[in-house]
Amino acid sequence: MANFKQAQFFLCYLLILLPSLVRGGCTCEPEDEDRNKPLALKYKMAAIASILVAGAIGVCFPLLGKTVEALRPEKNVFFMIKAFAAGVILSTGFIHVLPDATESLTSPCLNENPWGKFPFAGLMAMASAIATLMVDMFATSHYAKSHLNKTQQDEEKTYENDGNLVHVHTHATHGHAHGSSEVLRHRVVSQVLELGIVVHSVIIGISLGASESPKTIKPLVAALTFHQFFEGMGLGGCISQAKFKSRSVAIMALFFSLTTPVGIAIGIGISNIYNESSPTALIVEGMLDAASAGILIYMALVDLLAADFMNPKLQNSGKLQAAAVFALLLGSGLMSLLAVWA
Repeated sequence: MANFKQAQFFLCYLLILLPSLVRGGCTCEPEDEDRNKPLALKYKMAAIASILVAGAIGVCFPLLGKTVEALRPEKNVFFMIKAFAAGVILSTGFIHVLPDATESLTSPCLNENPWGKFPFAGLMAMASAIATLMVDMFATSHYAKSHLNKTQQDEEKTYENDGNLVHVHTHATHGHAHGSSEVLRHRVVSQVLELGIVVHSVIIGISLGASESPKTIKPLVAALTFHQFFEGMGLGGCISQAKFKSRSVAIMALFFSLTTPVGIAIGIGISNIYNESSPTALIVEGMLDAASAGILIYMALVDLLAADFMNPKLQNSGKLQAAAVFALLLGSGLMSLLAVWA
């Protein structure tokens, strides 16, 4: 009877401790399962090549509007491409980046106080979205004011040269000012969007490069290849509307294409000393991921979807509205599906 009571006591004690044992089972040491450094390195080299090519193709595809008539910003096909790309970016923020940030910042490897008692990922994403709004507002306001001052100076010069031309020139200038303000707006959008994408791309590149498990890397290669292609389409659409000079377009496209491969290369270089389960790595990655999520979600909803879906051209065409909604759902759905593998 005494032995039975002791057994009961031990069982109850075990059940009480089981949750903490399971939690403690989430080791904070690097995982040793399936480590094969030579094979993993081959997969990483393949990842660098495929992601680089896919990103370059994706970002350059919408830029073909200068040579392909159907891909010009004023065409219906371009609206569908932008809607598809916005769905991809929105899904990236909600389905890929924000959950990763939450997982990092609620890891059992971090102290329960404060990381387990407050949703820091959500706070950082919200702060990042607000900061993006501030940058968006002040940058657009600054460019608009500087352009307005330049326009007024041009009007004064025209008046001094020939007063009879003032009325005609003023109307032309206002039309030009409106077009220029839209271009400046697209330039701000494209640069802020690239910032959000680049932060996330470098992080996932480092994570892949630091891993030495072929089983982990293999599915990520295909998933991240499509990931970069779709994100590149979204960024390329914004860049094409911004009407940058050819040199600036080339720099932005190259910068986007290289971010994840460079991140992988960095990961390979630090794989011997990098511990993704260390508190410092978890906090830094979690905060940067959350900030990136806030930027991407804001840009997708405000600067891409709201701007295009409220466009008079789309508002006046039921067929174009239906096509844009379908493209949006398709883009967000396909990108969400990739979360199964990455």
